[in-house]
Amino acid sequence: MNDFATEFEFVLPRGYVDSAGNVHRQGTMRLATAADEILPQKDPRVQGNPAYLVVILLARVVVRLGALEVINPKVIEGLFASDLAYLQDFYNRINSSQSSKLAVTCPHCQHAFEMETAPVGES
Repeated sequence: MNDFATEFEFVLPRGYVDSAGNVHRQGTMRLATAADEILPQKDPRVQGNPAYLVVILLARVVVRLGALEVINPKVIEGLFASDLAYLQDFYNRINSSQSSKLAVTCPHCQHAFEMETAPVGES
């Protein structure tokens, strides 16, 4: 039995609005592969505008968004800026091998301390 998660659910803050006016907020993103990070560098749109890399990258790793049948760069381009920023952050969190430290306080004794968290999908 493998407990290693490769896909992660998310909910966009605003949602993608398709041409029929339907809003798609719930989706799934998979872990990125080396090819996901390397191959977009060859795309002429990225070579002409390096900021476009995030669009190509997210189009590769977002595997589901609401009822949409296809996730492609046009869909990612159509996201609201807040949703794009959310997906960039989500991508970085699930693909990071580093844990984070949080400042927490015990609710019983009020002792403050730092707690290390595992990356998303690990326990």
